[in-house]
Amino acid sequence: MKTARRFGVLTAATGLWLALGGMTQAETIVRKSVSYFQIGGTTAEDLDRELERRGPTTRASGSRHPGATQIKFGGELDYVQSAGRCRIGNVDVTLDTRIILPQWKNRKRAKGDLALIWDALSSDIKRHEERHAEIARQYARKLERTLKKLRPQRNCDAMQAKVAEATDGVIAAHDTAQMDFDRVEAVNFENRMMRILEYRAGQNTPKN
Repeated sequence: MKTARRFGVLTAATGLWLALGGMTQAETIVRKSVSYFQIGGTTAEDLDRELERRGPTTRASGSRHPGATQIKFGGELDYVQSAGRCRIGNVDVTLDTRIILPQWKNRKRAKGDLALIWDALSSDIKRHEERHAEIARQYARKLERTLKKLRPQRNCDAMQAKVAEATDGVIAAHDTAQMDFDRVEAVNFENRMMRILEYRAGQNTPKN
């Protein structure tokens, strides 16, 4: 049997494939990859327009973004029947994250303020998406712990229902955490960018 849900950041799904037998163990397997989309332009306005035109589209908003993180939860667990009860046996939770970032093909030729703006913006986009991936890792481990702690049930149908309930709860909490993070980031974006620009400008100021 398979349970599946789709939710939050760019695309995400969870599937727990269930079987009988096995010993009680747990392991969270995390895999991360990074890919890039190319943008051009020679002015700040060009960069803004290119990000809006070429950035990845999210399912939630249907609009394009300067970066995105694809998240997929999955895994396997076993049901063990003994002494008239059904309990969780082997648990393997998997998490795959794919971070999608912009790559400006004219960066090496950029000078002055435009290079400073791009370096500040691109570093903030990367930090933002890395944080999405970290939130997902936290909840993958939470899902593993939650499933491992489920108490035995009278039969495996009841145990299966507990697994589905627990999985839905962790996935919903993950989705909320990701949306809360995005809301906070959106509010603080301008102040954060100003701090980054001021810091980088200070680093680039010639010393006497």
